[in-house]
Amino acid sequence: MDRNDLIAQITSAADQCVRCGLCLPHCPTYRLRADEGESPRGRIALIQGWAEGSLEDSRRLRAHLASCLECRACETACPSLVAFGRLMDDARTLRRASAGPWRRRLQRLWLDALASPLGVRAASLCARAYRGSGAARLLARSRLVRSARLRAWHRVAVQLQAPARTGRRPQSPDRPEIDLFIGCVGRAAEPSAIAAAREVLERLGWAVHTPPGQRCCGAMHRHNGFPDEADRLLAGNASALGARPVVGLSSACVAELRTHPGLAGCQEVCRFLADQPWPAETKPRALRQRVAVHEPCSQRNLLRDPDAAYDLLRRIPGVEPVALADNAFCCGAAGTYLLSQPEVSQSLLAPKLQALARLGVEILVTTNTGCALHLAAGVREAGIAAEVLHPVELLARQLRPARALRSP
Repeated sequence: MDRNDLIAQITSAADQCVRCGLCLPHCPTYRLRADEGESPRGRIALIQGWAEGSLEDSRRLRAHLASCLECRACETACPSLVAFGRLMDDARTLRRASAGPWRRRLQRLWLDALASPLGVRAASLCARAYRGSGAARLLARSRLVRSARLRAWHRVAVQLQAPARTGRRPQSPDRPEIDLFIGCVGRAAEPSAIAAAREVLERLGWAVHTPPGQRCCGAMHRHNGFPDEADRLLAGNASALGARPVVGLSSACVAELRTHPGLAGCQEVCRFLADQPWPAETKPRALRQRVAVHEPCSQRNLLRDPDAAYDLLRRIPGVEPVALADNAFCCGAAGTYLLSQPEVSQSLLAPKLQALARLGVEILVTTNTGCALHLAAGVREAGIAAEVLHPVELLARQLRPARALRSP
């Protein structure tokens, strides 16, 4: 988009805001800092002033824009229906275009590596070497861990596993077919969840594909000011996935995929499974315990379906799903935010961990890959005795015979 057209689009969207302030109590960064510049209303005013030329670009202005999580909680409270997420994406696109070419290139290379299956595989191999060499333990004990940014990378590295394989396994030819979208980082961050989703779908009679042509959904590029690359990734996914129904494992990916007309029918896996007719012989084993449910912002504010995980968990006899306190507020993961804004990210994670410790449950579930990675790292560091799982992982466990769980 031409720069002038982008500015016109930004100012038009900003004009919709009536500065009522109803968004303020819903904004995690405003709640954390009580700073008008950290609120949606304040950011809109800053963006409009900068785009129209009445405010100069400055380090402070850039900091306020960068610290937005794009959780979109403000949109659910806005009486004027301001599309704040789109406005922030446009502002970051304009900001990125104003940066030096080498900065744009470096940022683009980093995002491309995160979005690439080859890059994810390389990252998982590096993470395994990092853990196996003892460097992870050494760093955790050293003074270097005081660097918030280095500590954030350390947390990610200790979570990554061998990436999940893609492709299609032999299936009965009379089964209905479905595509499972696994995205990019999820391949190494949640391979067990990917396997569980495939397992449950197959138990319900589906022939499951994970087409190798699928790539990152594009959300990371879009929220970091590279909309053209985001659109290219979306178009590639539409080509790879367009022939069959599509379910996605991560709520954030599903929300992004739905922005493409060819993928508008993509469904989040918990909602899809919860609403499916289940064969009488497919009954999960009972599990009589409470399970804490984290509701990602993408599940609440973009998909507008916070009940999906609860509905799926109720398929398991005896399970009592319990909402994690303050689910309406972001946990601080927010895509690449946990790496780029580690101090704020950890501040937003802390109350989630405190709420989990108070509940005293053994399992916490979440439907978003980045949130799962962020929460699991925090749980481990806090010494909380709880597993962090995707809801479909717990369901898959309970669908297996008890003897299968005891086997080596």
